[in-house]
Amino acid sequence: MKATARVVAEHTTSGTALRVLKGEAPLLPRRTGPSEVHFVGGAAAPLGGDDLTMEIEVGPGAELTIRTVAASIALPNRFGDASRLSVSVSVAEGGRLLWLPEPLIAAARCRHTTVSTVDLDRDAELVWREELVCGRHGEDPGDVRLTTVLRRDGRALYRSDVAVGPHARGWDGPAGFGGARVHATVFRTGETATTSSTPTSAVMALAAGGTVATVLGRDLIETRRITDALVTPPQRTGKAAVTPQGSTAIDSPLVRRA
Repeated sequence: MKATARVVAEHTTSGTALRVLKGEAPLLPRRTGPSEVHFVGGAAAPLGGDDLTMEIEVGPGAELTIRTVAASIALPNRFGDASRLSVSVSVAEGGRLLWLPEPLIAAARCRHTTVSTVDLDRDAELVWREELVCGRHGEDPGDVRLTTVLRRDGRALYRSDVAVGPHARGWDGPAGFGGARVHATVFRTGETATTSSTPTSAVMALAAGGTVATVLGRDLIETRRITDALVTPPQRTGKAAVTPQGSTAIDSPLVRRA
């Protein structure tokens, strides 16, 4: 299945307007707050053979929070085809994006790749969280690769590549996950958080500005004890977010795929 979703947030004199809010199953965006969008899984996804695209645009001075209503499960199809999700994000000057989806679960025998590219203008703000769960209960994960590239004014700010599964040699060894089932990463612009490190986590300041935390754990409860402290940005004043008329949406029925 091929599907595309697009969300565009713009700042107006009365706050943030969601000018575009459209998608196709299984990528169905739903407005759940003045400047908040939840993606609903309109079908099982990502499934082997899927080619999915998400486009997010935050205009100058606008604010947007992206979430999902549930975890995503990368599943194989009967032909062994690979699936792919491409995420393209831009945040203009003075804009802010909080990217806080629920985790991706790598089911057995899946072959999935997610590539996320984020372009930030000079003083744009970003909180970006990615969580990967290695297999459902009692199973080993399939092959998953997550590639994330963040740029500021066209220059590299941060790049991450995470690969797990049978074809990712050594991923679960002592130099990799070391038996952990959950991998979580949070990147945040702005004031640098206090750096720290343990055998299963590291909070680091980046040379180009911002903070990145990488955490390994047995479950999400364990990893979120650390990452939750980084995903709440400072409160802005004088920028109440509203959703005036002019937003567009596509309402599609939920469907199932065998």
